[in-house]
Amino acid sequence: MSNPEPMRITLIGGPTALIEYGGLRLLTDPTFDPPGEHPSGPRTLTKLTGPAVTLAGLGPIDAVLLSHDHHPDNLDSAGRALLAQVPKVITTDAGVERLDIASAVALEPWQHLELSPPGGGVVTVYGTPAVHGPVGYDAGPVIGFVLAGDDLPTVYVSGDNASLRVVDEVAENLGPIDGALLFVGAARTPRIDAYLTLSGRKAARAAELLDPAWVVPVHAEGWAHFTQGVAEVVEAFDDADLGHLLRVLEPGEMGEFEL
Repeated sequence: MSNPEPMRITLIGGPTALIEYGGLRLLTDPTFDPPGEHPSGPRTLTKLTGPAVTLAGLGPIDAVLLSHDHHPDNLDSAGRALLAQVPKVITTDAGVERLDIASAVALEPWQHLELSPPGGGVVTVYGTPAVHGPVGYDAGPVIGFVLAGDDLPTVYVSGDNASLRVVDEVAENLGPIDGALLFVGAARTPRIDAYLTLSGRKAARAAELLDPAWVVPVHAEGWAHFTQGVAEVVEAFDDADLGHLLRVLEPGEMGEFEL
């Protein structure tokens, strides 16, 4: 698939990445608070590192792809304040109700909406299912996304999904997938003895199912409840002979992606 202008991804930290795609600047799960304690229901999540790009240095955002609003490692206080300044926030039905801002719109899995870049054309955003933990565990509604457009790569943004069944459904319904941002980190909390996001091994298996040209791991650093970092993802991909797919970005680093 030809793409006259490279797609760019800048990792800001944790689940937060700036995606420059088809003339749009799209931001995933905004987290811009400094390190500290963040209450989350009956527990407290500890943020270890601040963002590699500040809000002042972020620049204009056309839309936020918000996998869910109810966990502070996906939307913290500074990220929440940013939403009121963004033309469109795409998230879950429950998120739209809780956020109560005019710019918030909901996507159900497999529904889509169209965005109009300033330079013309259309970018289509599809909602995808996401399961934030093992089967039977209710972490609240979460959504993933697929981006598509004429002469643009088809890109999967997983959100906090731990289900390979979901990944297989994405590949079957919206493939072929050209690239993927996989939320990894093998997140765990004391309440449940299971990973709430993809482990390194599951991320490698997800890559096998998606068969993309590249994978960018995000959500792998910056919070104490992430039990695996990028090193474990790299090891798992190497073990599966998939290391050539990985594009590891350091926080603050921008990568260009051409197909």
